Amino acid sequence: MKLTDRKVWVPVVVVALIVAPHLVYSGFLMKALCFALFACAFNLLLGYAGVMSFGHAAFYGSGAYLAAYLLKHQQIEPFTAILIAAAGAALLGIAFGLVAIRRVGIGFAMVTLALAQLVYFLALQPPLNQITRGEDGLQDVPRGHMFGFIDLSNSLVMYYVTAVITVGSILAIKRIVSSPFGEVLLAIRENERRASSLGFHTLRYKFLAFVISAFFSGLAGALKALVFQFAVLPDLSWHTSGEVVLTTLLGGLGTILGPVVGAFLLIMVEGYFAELNVPVPVVIGFFFVLCVTLFRRGVYGELRHRWLAKKQGEVR
Repeated sequence: MKLTDRKVWVPVVVVALIVAPHLVYSGFLMKALCFALFACAFNLLLGYAGVMSFGHAAFYGSGAYLAAYLLKHQQIEPFTAILIAAAGAALLGIAFGLVAIRRVGIGFAMVTLALAQLVYFLALQPPLNQITRGEDGLQDVPRGHMFGFIDLSNSLVMYYVTAVITVGSILAIKRIVSSPFGEVLLAIRENERRASSLGFHTLRYKFLAFVISAFFSGLAGALKALVFQFAVLPDLSWHTSGEVVLTTLLGGLGTILGPVVGAFLLIMVEGYFAELNVPVPVVIGFFFVLCVTLFRRGVYGELRHRWLAKKQGEVR
């Protein structure tokens, strides 16, 4: 039986997810899973459609704030709250897309950055700061009971819920990129003019990819707010947008598992060096340069490329 067979790796992944919280701190795992989902959502846009955005923190942060507000002040059921928050992020994505989608390259990236910064500053100004609580953020967000009977106050239960939502969302993204829609996105990434000449409305496809990416980014932010019971301004900051770009490049663009690997590596490095009282951004910058030097396609992307090259060599 081949190692690439689903009958092998699916049970392995399921067992690993079940056993993981008994071997590793569940808080670390949940943080990594939330950011892995965020990175996969961003990778859908950059890795498959070839569109660079520097404003994805707006969707991640808005999802976190909206979910936190619904959970704390409206007492909405958790699963419903995170779905509404993701839908809200998608609506924000529509607004961003209508303004930015006709720009290309660095122009698109700069417009999305400017719009995200606008959202950041609006969160500090009246009347929105009455909801976001300004620099204090929304604290002590209750987890509640999902579907009325799943007690999320239990950390182990919260971990398994996070794992199920994250894995389910990543599989949904995988299904999207494996569909004819995903094939068109790859064609646009490789040569947009050629895709357009074949009759595809490339702006429409990129716009839809942008909105879908915003939805899953908002879902990741909402899940993070539920897990850690707060939503704060750094969730909307351009630093968060930079981190998700870094994570995706670190793991490997245009792959499903690359962003997941990148997220776990980044969270692990952050956590380890934060305890040593060293400047974490400097360490992460050095780590990123080192990985890019050694793994041009990202850590997972490079290892996957070498394995496939070796496999093809053996076949020949």
